[in-house]
Amino acid sequence: MATLRKRGEEIRQFILDHVGQHPNDIAHLVAATFGISRQAVNKHIQHLVEQKALFVSGTTRSRHYFLQPLEKWQHTYDLKEQLEEHLVWQHDIEQKLGPLPKNALDIWHYGFTEMLNNVIDHSAGEKVDIFLERTATSVEIIIRDDGEGIFKKIQRELALVDERQALLELAKGKLTTDPDHHSGEGIFFSSRLFDTFCIMSGTILFDHQHGQENDWLDDVGLPIPGTTVAMRLNNTTTRTAKQVFDEFSDENYSFSKTVVPVRLAQYGHETLISRSQAKRVLARIERFKIVVFDFEGVETIGQAFADEVFRVFKKQHPDVELHHINVCKEVGQMISRAENKT
Repeated sequence: MATLRKRGEEIRQFILDHVGQHPNDIAHLVAATFGISRQAVNKHIQHLVEQKALFVSGTTRSRHYFLQPLEKWQHTYDLKEQLEEHLVWQHDIEQKLGPLPKNALDIWHYGFTEMLNNVIDHSAGEKVDIFLERTATSVEIIIRDDGEGIFKKIQRELALVDERQALLELAKGKLTTDPDHHSGEGIFFSSRLFDTFCIMSGTILFDHQHGQENDWLDDVGLPIPGTTVAMRLNNTTTRTAKQVFDEFSDENYSFSKTVVPVRLAQYGHETLISRSQAKRVLARIERFKIVVFDFEGVETIGQAFADEVFRVFKKQHPDVELHHINVCKEVGQMISRAENKT
């Protein structure tokens, strides 16, 4: 009996995990995956419908199944008031997340309070909208302010040439325009804690998906006012905040490692060939002990670029350990040539 119950729970969890990608053929997928009849699958689906985990749309021949929102909430906060992120968490958010495992709750506590604190301290906006939606499988929270915009603010404060350079600096971590009050770690770690972490501001959309090598950067065309941060996490994630912090920390729990997505230094159709472009990539990385340059999406680099990164910088900062990943043959040859120079 216990074995049958466990298998039933496994089948129903599979339905919940995959119905989003298969709203109209989920029954066929489940039957093929578990080797059971369509009639047996329909009993599991009906059980989930009765539990209000799923809802059904359409007639018998064209039925579509969707995750039923168990909680749907939004609220607008006045930033001119004395808003405090931990009080919003305690009074409005935590109770709406449902009975989550401790590791998932810890991730939400860290990510939500860090992102709302950024809005309070840096946005210079008048209001912030918070949206929350919880289903049987995941929670999504969106935080949207009407301020200056995160990329524009960083560009202005640090005198950068382009808003996309602000994104490159955020991707490295340890970036803050207020070092007396912020470590600059919140966005870096939050982007790696959640299954989906997205920032939209100005004309830039940045999307980090857990388990995918590439961050997605896109030009959205018409500018998006303020800053919107969207975070989503599976309710049954096995990931812990400690695992993510440990991955980028040393034995003293210092934020000592970063991964630099080199392709974010490319603007438009330009090729990374010059020392000035290399210096975009190298800005502030002396603050880390281990730096991994991710060349995914970079097809070629110039001799001067490679020399500046892998010979000149390395010679000037022998205490910084440099690594490179996802290099194509041509890029690898340029790096080797620079590293082998005496």
